[in-house]
Amino acid sequence: MGRSQREMLILLDALGGRVTSLDFQKLLFLYCREPWQAAPYEFIPYKYGAFSFTSYADRRKLVERGLLEDLETSWSLTEAGRREARKDGGHLHVAAFAKRYRDLRGDALVAATYRDFPYFATRSEIAHRVLRRDQAALKRIEAAREVVPASVLSTIGYEGRTLESFLNALLGAGSTILCDVRRNPLSRKYGFSKQTLSTGCEGIGVRYEHIPELGIASELRRELETQADYDALFNDYERDSLPKQQTAITRIRGWLAAGERVALMCYEQLPAQCHRHCVAEAVERDWKKGVTTIHL
Repeated sequence: MGRSQREMLILLDALGGRVTSLDFQKLLFLYCREPWQAAPYEFIPYKYGAFSFTSYADRRKLVERGLLEDLETSWSLTEAGRREARKDGGHLHVAAFAKRYRDLRGDALVAATYRDFPYFATRSEIAHRVLRRDQAALKRIEAAREVVPASVLSTIGYEGRTLESFLNALLGAGSTILCDVRRNPLSRKYGFSKQTLSTGCEGIGVRYEHIPELGIASELRRELETQADYDALFNDYERDSLPKQQTAITRIRGWLAAGERVALMCYEQLPAQCHRHCVAEAVERDWKKGVTTIHL
């Protein structure tokens, strides 16, 4: 069991063993912002405020292990889960946190997170209801929504990122379309296979598009060890593959011409080691509107 899963069990036990799904997500969010805490989860602004996809993926694993009950409306420890949470003895910091928030639940809890962390309320569907008498807080949320994008075209790799940090980077850049240029949009890393990633994008108001014809076959990417190896691969890609993909390049340009802000994505952290930089250069090249790419 991973550290983050264990901490979730310990926190849930300290909170009484059963908490509604919305309340637990907000309490987990606040817990991850404690000054003494090395946060086990990251969060995105979602339809009800701060939300962690990864925590729900861990929840499913804990349900499979019989440590959490399989309930839709709440997070609830089983007896086995309670024993696991208490295995290492007392956890004074967690107990103190639970005591501090023991009487804060429902709309009052949601409103408290919105007031203190307005960015995480920027996608909320309930902000005006829970903060209807707090216009100052609503104005802070509105201000947190304002993004001035540095460019209409960007590239991003998910190497070394969680799903939440990846989505937050898209929001920070003002991206409206995530264009996946992998040949096969599958990943062993949680969150970056096509279905989960597209769901996450939809939740933050970013449209997911996949253009597999712009990808590079996996067999051509094996045994890349030096930058020279990468450069040779990309020279071949630009000479042999990209000229055949003008329809795909024109499609991306069409999105930009329509006012969309497009992020080209693949795996590698460094754009110089990923073909997405070749795609970006092809979009830029000879386009009368002109565009400068930034790398997130």
